[in-house]
Amino acid sequence: MRLGTIRAGLAAIVGLSVSALAAVPAHPGTINYVEGTVAVDGRSLTSSSIGSADLQPGSVLKTEAGRAEVLLTPGVFLRVGRNSEIRLNSEGLTDTRVALNHGVALLEATEIHKENNIQISDGGLTTTVEKKGLYRFDADRSSVQVFDGQAGVRHDDVKVEVKKGKQVVEKENAPLKVEKFNRDEAKSSDDLYQWSNLRSKYLSEASLATAQRIMVQPGGWYGAGWYWNPWMSTYSWLPGVGGLYSPFGYGFYSPRYLYAPTYIVPRYRVVRPGISYQGMRPGWGMRGRIR
Repeated sequence: MRLGTIRAGLAAIVGLSVSALAAVPAHPGTINYVEGTVAVDGRSLTSSSIGSADLQPGSVLKTEAGRAEVLLTPGVFLRVGRNSEIRLNSEGLTDTRVALNHGVALLEATEIHKENNIQISDGGLTTTVEKKGLYRFDADRSSVQVFDGQAGVRHDDVKVEVKKGKQVVEKENAPLKVEKFNRDEAKSSDDLYQWSNLRSKYLSEASLATAQRIMVQPGGWYGAGWYWNPWMSTYSWLPGVGGLYSPFGYGFYSPRYLYAPTYIVPRYRVVRPGISYQGMRPGWGMRGRIR
């Protein structure tokens, strides 16, 4: 083997090790993505901060001409829009509380357990996420929109249940009122929604790639949770069993889901994992099909 080839191989190994060590164990408050101008407690974040920067209780994340993605409990992502500010009040897995001081944020919840207590406060409203779904918060309007899912929204001693396609807007000297909103119009006109949709797609791809890696390199699987993907520089979420779909419709995969005894090659025949057929490499896509 040529010396140059050996050096290149060693460099690749070292580079992978550095990337893997760049991540810290994920917990509620871990910064998973930033773009543009974003700061935590006055310290600017860059792409190199991903996987190592986090919010501690009391920490404030502020965006200007930028956006950020923050991990909460496994399978739950909080995305902060431009010119917005959040404060992490509690980082416990059974008590996760975030305050949206101003601006907008969108929460994508692909899995919620009964033990979770995820609360987002904006304006005078405090929202408890009760089911998997998609939720938008606007502190400047003091409003909560539920694109999908169900949440309990409280103002002082009054609580209302807000379900799919409904919203609550706090109004001075008026009781809380649940009303409909046009989801399709909101999706098409909301820049944060569109960005979150794209982020969810990327995270789905990272989940699939991570699950595949665990299949061919056993030993890194410890059950449902966040897994650092050094090649994509992001944490990906892997469920404990099966494949789950995000509110945006993208899949997240457990390695166990990919251990199916057979999968289908469209227009050809059933193929067992590890076998290529007519020049096609084995792989897995949505619902276990090669694409």
